[in-house]
Order: sequence, then structure tokens, then C-alpha cells
Amino acid sequence: MRIPGDISKITGVYGQRKKAGGVGNTSSVVSKKDVLSISNQAKDFQTVFKALKDIPDIRQGKVNELSRKYDSGNYDIDGKDIIDKVIKNTFDIKA
Repeated sequence: MRIPGDISKITGVYGQRKKAGGVGNTSSVVSKKDVLSISNQAKDFQTVFKALKDIPDIRQGKVNELSRKYDSGNYDIDGKDIIDKVIKNTFDIKA
């Protein structure tokens, strides 16, 4: 293939593109610190979660009272009352 004209002008264009720009002044770079932001809702959840951890799973006073009634023979429950409560809890019926 024949290229007419002055080849030095054509190669000069490619020579200019090879030049990379120098690195500028890096003293103006400012480092940023990581920031963690917790929403108010998350803080509320954390407070409630801590409060729930302090509540015991078993109400020992209620257990002691029922144990005392059962041991003394005074614990008498109607079967109909038990069935009503089971049905209400199963279907989430508010009494």
C-alpha cells in the first residue's frame, strides 16, 4: 500500500499521542474518614431489644402460685374454659 505525502507528518501525529500527561500536584488530596450513622428507629429497636433481654422468660411468681394451688388441691379448672382459650389463641381472637 502506498501512502502519498510526507510520512513524517503522519508519524508525528502518532508520536504526540504517545506522550502521557504528567501527574499533577497530589498535596491537595484530602483523605476522608468512614462515617457510621445509625437511624433513630434502629436506636429505638436496640433499646427495646435490651429491655426484652432483661425480662425473664418464666414468670416465677405465677408458677409458684399455681404450684401452691395444685399441691393444696385448690387448682380446679373447667374444661370448657381451657377449650375456649385454646380456640381463642389458635384463631387469635381478642377477648
